[in-house]
Amino acid sequence: MPLRKNLSVALLVALPVLAGCSKLQNDINVPLPAYSSELVVECYLKPGKVPSLSVSTTVPYLSSVLPQIPTDVTVTLTMPDGTPVPLAFQPNYQALIDTVSGVKFHSHIGRTPLVARPGDVFKIDVADTKGRHVTGTTTMLAPIPIDSLNYKFNDKTGSERKAYFLTNFRDPISPDDCYRLQLHKGNPAKGALLKSPETDMSLEDRLLNGQQFVVGTSYRFRAGDTVTATLYHIDRAFYRFRQSTRDARNANGNPFAQPSAIYSNVQGGVGIFTVLSGTVKTKVVQ
Repeated sequence: MPLRKNLSVALLVALPVLAGCSKLQNDINVPLPAYSSELVVECYLKPGKVPSLSVSTTVPYLSSVLPQIPTDVTVTLTMPDGTPVPLAFQPNYQALIDTVSGVKFHSHIGRTPLVARPGDVFKIDVADTKGRHVTGTTTMLAPIPIDSLNYKFNDKTGSERKAYFLTNFRDPISPDDCYRLQLHKGNPAKGALLKSPETDMSLEDRLLNGQQFVVGTSYRFRAGDTVTATLYHIDRAFYRFRQSTRDARNANGNPFAQPSAIYSNVQGGVGIFTVLSGTVKTKVVQ
């Protein structure tokens, strides 16, 4: 009986306390500061390919995630000899929603394939009717050849028998070189290079300057697979841009992650302007 009495008294005391907890809630309206939208420029020049780029605008954090494509933007690409080449507004909206092919969306595109040699300097000028103006400069780096592309199987059998790949190349003696290595699976003649790669990594020569790089994958390839390695010699600006976008994606929605700003090499806005200098090597898994 004493235990039951004490329990009843405890419940009578707790009920008013719990009821009072609802009064601790207080809704607060936080006024957001005025937001000024900026132009976002992504331009990846490739020798032999028609130059194109995407122009969008930054949006507030709580707004729609769909990109905002301005229609009043003028784009001019300046060639190494000083010739200005206008890029017409011809948005490729189909590529924007085509997640299978992996073709990158562009808003502006040129007419003729790009002629570029190592050491060539290109400039970009992007402006709209609202007074926003973005400029950038980039230099084509010398392509780095892939010395060898090899594979090795594990010791398993049946469906578990898979191979890993090793991509070998030598870093030049010059410091501060960066690379982007992609491995695609499938026939390149049938659009395999337009699909998502099996491997996509960024590398720097901070610890291996002037030495041989041997880059491996996990066991993910089978007999009969056609594997194509593409090695891009990239500048540090593009390397930092890729790292910052990766960190920003990882931090988005994570309350314990440090916010990450996007690194840009353009002035007057946000984005990247670079030349992708690449070499390719293909091997069939026997």
